[in-house]
Amino acid sequence: MSSLFRRARVLIAAVGLLALWVPGPASAAPARASADAPSCPAAERIDTTLKNGARWQMCWDIDRNTGAVLSDVVYTPNRGTATRVLKSASLAEVHVPYDSGQPRFYDVSAIGFGDLEQGTLTRLSEKDCPTGQLRDVQDTPVLCVEEQPRPFAYKSAVEKGVLHGTDLVVFSVSEIGWYDYITEWRFADDGSITPRSGATGSLSPFQFSDAGSGWPTGVGSTRFSENHSHNIFWRLDFDVDGASENTVEQYDYPGSGTAKRTTERTVLSKETAADLAPTRFWRVVNPAAENTDGHAKSWEIDNHESDQYRGPSETEEFTHHDMYFTQYRECERLAYGNTAPGCAASVDTYTDGERLTDPVAWVSVDFHHVPRDEDQDPMPTHWQGFRIVPRDVTATSQLP
Repeated sequence: MSSLFRRARVLIAAVGLLALWVPGPASAAPARASADAPSCPAAERIDTTLKNGARWQMCWDIDRNTGAVLSDVVYTPNRGTATRVLKSASLAEVHVPYDSGQPRFYDVSAIGFGDLEQGTLTRLSEKDCPTGQLRDVQDTPVLCVEEQPRPFAYKSAVEKGVLHGTDLVVFSVSEIGWYDYITEWRFADDGSITPRSGATGSLSPFQFSDAGSGWPTGVGSTRFSENHSHNIFWRLDFDVDGASENTVEQYDYPGSGTAKRTTERTVLSKETAADLAPTRFWRVVNPAAENTDGHAKSWEIDNHESDQYRGPSETEEFTHHDMYFTQYRECERLAYGNTAPGCAASVDTYTDGERLTDPVAWVSVDFHHVPRDEDQDPMPTHWQGFRIVPRDVTATSQLP
């Protein structure tokens, strides 16, 4: 991407011109289905059996706004049976406000992570994906599918054994301003999923402030690179073990400072905005699907690594919560700047108390970036993300 385009990002934000696009995938959204097998042509399908026997299947596509979109995600444990996890999963916004108050970028809704014509979706090479397979859009390699090692799947003195694991890693790269964002999904052989975003590239050579909102970079203390936040939203449309009714539960374990803890379970029966708290997690559960122990299958959302940015109420209300659970509506695709006809504009306004039977989780993970000398070119990658882990999907560990 040319330096002219990089500078244009700064100029657009400075004058307050946000050209919000109507979200829409490159191809039509697939119909909702209950079958276990991914419903897409072979060229759009990922089907990988990992070294330890677990299998992951899914479809992929590129959306102009959100970049890579994964759909019909199915997990088959080693020696187990296939179970559906997600109907679709993607980024939903990358919000980058600077500490001085301006600029304030909306990189997904206003620029787009998947635009080949504008050059935001990066062409990948074998150096990016050295042991994997590159997938193309319009004859351009934009997605890497690769099995990568993961140390210590387990080590057990009882079993007198140790096993190292692997992850199926699916990623694309988007060049937005001076940043290169690596949008990565890791699918582990133990059933866990780790969506994360890696920000690398370069510090902006134009965005400077003072000691009140920046950090000195370069010789002396005359140039202060401005502090800023990366507030990243993901959208996860759950279909736990098929399209039958799913529910959302929140678990809390109060008792800090005492000898005992208690379990508090809250069923989120309506659309809800929620926040992080110590020892809190959420799970999306299918009450009609049980493992062989008779326990309902579910997937737990572990989101505890966020700086919890909160923006001004009048313009950034959508940043005021760490999690949102909404009822599925096809037009609700972005966390902010959603301009689809007949649809609300942001995730805080999607959340209006409708009954939850087909939940979509919106997960926010925020990182406050205080620049340092070591960030000057090339900038080391800083990662932010969360985990989705199976809870009672199988009766025991299925690792070999």
